Amino acid sequence: MNDECVRTNVDPAMTESFADVVLPHLDAAYRLARWLTRNEHDAEDVVQEASLRALRYFRTFTGGNGRAWFLRIVRNTCYGWRAAGRQAATDPFDEERHTIDRTLDPESLALQTDDVRLLERAMRFVPDRHRQLLELRELEGLSYRELADVMEMPIGSVMSGLSRGRQALRKALNEQLESDCSFEMERGRR
Repeated sequence: MNDECVRTNVDPAMTESFADVVLPHLDAAYRLARWLTRNEHDAEDVVQEASLRALRYFRTFTGGNGRAWFLRIVRNTCYGWRAAGRQAATDPFDEERHTIDRTLDPESLALQTDDVRLLERAMRFVPDRHRQLLELRELEGLSYRELADVMEMPIGSVMSGLSRGRQALRKALNEQLESDCSFEMERGRR
């Protein structure tokens, strides 16, 4: 009978292991770090450092959403990484962007590459806080509640931040498209 009382009073967070909470989210952590650092090697270092921090402070995990808990650690580690001046000042070679996909015809490949470049250029003009919200919501699929946990803000601020971020992205995309069209028109006149 005493064993039953002990088992029912155990904190659910105590039954979860580090591997159960953190390891399933390493890919999402890397993608977030990659977006924040804009460098794949720095992202790997950030995820490694964040994983070590998560392991060191795992006893503070009280249960709930392990993904949001770990991504918050990754985000905070990225900020520390930037503050320490460890972020590279140059853009690395992006092998994925420059690898040819043999399944696409040349026209489709060119259009897809142009779309990715346009989006990347436009995202540079979205304020950092809003860009992070967009990346976590649209690329990682986090819910509003998870975003609120990761970003450490009220859910209403998450919703308004996403709205402002989408507006800023739309504006930046339109400006990029107008700039590209103007350039093409000028080039056509020559």
